This record gives sequence, structure tokens and C-alpha cells, in this order.
Amino acid sequence: MESPVLYESTDRIATLTMDDGKVNVMSLGMQEALHHALDRAESDNAVVVLAGRPGVFSAGFDLKTLRAGGPDAQAMVIGGFELAERLLSFPCPVVIACSGHAIAMGMFLLLSGDFRVGPEGPFKFQANEVAIGLTVPRAAIEVLRQRMSPGCFPRAVTLAETFTPANAVAAGILDEVVPESEVAATARRVAEMATTLHSAAHRDSKLRVRQSALEALRIGIEADRAEFTSMTN
Repeated sequence: MESPVLYESTDRIATLTMDDGKVNVMSLGMQEALHHALDRAESDNAVVVLAGRPGVFSAGFDLKTLRAGGPDAQAMVIGGFELAERLLSFPCPVVIACSGHAIAMGMFLLLSGDFRVGPEGPFKFQANEVAIGLTVPRAAIEVLRQRMSPGCFPRAVTLAETFTPANAVAAGILDEVVPESEVAATARRVAEMATTLHSAAHRDSKLRVRQSALEALRIGIEADRAEFTSMTN
């Protein structure tokens, strides 16, 4: 079966393009493919550009698996936040080329990059859990907390507010908004600049800046895991 993540590496930049032919759901298969690609990038000591398919970065978890419950749903949700943790602590710079909509786990991945470029246009960014009847996982709250602006963070969690490219920078969701046709080139430009950084200094400074956020995220992951386990026993 063809991988839903395309890996391309040139000039110390590894471009990971998610494309499942639909909306890039964060299924177990997609997560596994992303981890394999990140393993390659780490081995190559490459700056990562993480991109989606045209019009959509990721629509979040596979709702069919989520609604079915059981071990697969637990593994998918916990695995998604472990992937976010890996991106937040990745030793090389991570640039997100957000190609469109980023919903739920897609938004959490977007917020796990070091620099995030998004497109102008009719796109939305939303943690939609409350809108579809789910309590927001503790781990998701910590991912949102560490990047979103203080005024927007509680609205994103408790009101499932939909953000757009027009207000995404002010909300802390994106660092830069450009025409849709320029997202890939802009992300590449930022990645090229990142290749000039001292690798160890970047890694250690990132971990120092995010120490408290990563600790809170790990606590959240374990609490969510325990809650899932108690619900299935």
C-alpha cells in the first residue's frame, strides 16, 4: 500500500507531504507514516517542512474509528498527541506549510511547528471537539495553550471558535499568511534560513523554551490515557 506521506529531501530540507487522497485524517496509518518520515529526517539531520494536500492540511482524527471506540480509538487519539509532542521537541526546525483547513488534530499538529505559514482564502482552523459533543482532551488543551494568544485560547477550547486566515496570526495559529500559491515557496524560504542555524543550539534552546509546555503535555497525555483505559475496562 502506498504511503500517505511523501518524503523528499534536498539541501538539508526534508519535505513531508501528507496526502491520503481525501482530507488527511490522522488515522493510525497516517501517524505511522509521519513517524517513519520524521525518523528519516532526523537521521538526515534535516530541517522539516510538513505540508498537506491542496486545500486541506488535515481534518483531524478518523471519526469512524473515533466513534467506534475501543483500543484503536484510544491508540489513535493518544498517538496523535504523542506525534504533536515529537514535533514540539524535534531536534531540527519544523516549518509547517499549511495548505488549507486544519481541524481538531490537524490544528494541533499545525500548532506544533516552529514556524507556520498558511494561505489566504476561505479556510478555517478549529478545535471542533465541543461543537461535536466531545470534551477537549487535556493534551489538546496544552497544545493550544502553548501557542495561542491568551484572549483566543479559551474561546478555541470552550466555544470551538472557528478562526480564519484573516485573524489566525493575531490568534497565534499562524506566523505568516500568504497567497495560497505562495505557501510552499514561503515555507521553503523559511526552511532554507533555518538550515543556517547551529543544530545543537536550536535543539537545546527549543527544549528550554518549551520545557514547561512539554511537561504539561506529557502529564495531559498520561491523564487522557488513564481516562480512556478506565472507560474501556
